[in-house]
Amino acid sequence: MRQVIRLYRTVKTLAGSERMTSVVRYVFFGGLTTLVNLSSFYLFRRVLYMELQTANVLSIVTAILFAYVVNAKYVFRERYGSLREHLPPFFRFLGARGVTMVIEVVGVWLLIPVLGLPDMWGKFLVQFLVLVLNYLFSRYIVFKKSL
Repeated sequence: MRQVIRLYRTVKTLAGSERMTSVVRYVFFGGLTTLVNLSSFYLFRRVLYMELQTANVLSIVTAILFAYVVNAKYVFRERYGSLREHLPPFFRFLGARGVTMVIEVVGVWLLIPVLGLPDMWGKFLVQFLVLVLNYLFSRYIVFKKSL
């Protein structure tokens, strides 16, 4: 974890402006979230032999929970004094991620069983669209007070 934080600090220094730093932070932690999503998908699919959509949904849920924590704490630097203050952005986050989850489930279904891509390739390709949409939702809907 220390190497990850060191890499993050180096990238942040190179980024410059606060707006660019925010984007860099999001891409960095979005990349980690994608890694959580893909690695949990691999684990559920290849190690635990789960059905495609079950593995897909569980990996998305795992990534959503990870993403909320890192987005609130590191990307948008929210400071909440109580659990009650966490609830409105958490529910907005879940709503936004619910939308992108539907897009991801449909995208994985379309690319893998329908178009015949290998499962990891299809899952990886859908992640690009989801990453962009999640940033826009987080920046302009979920954590809007921090920017």
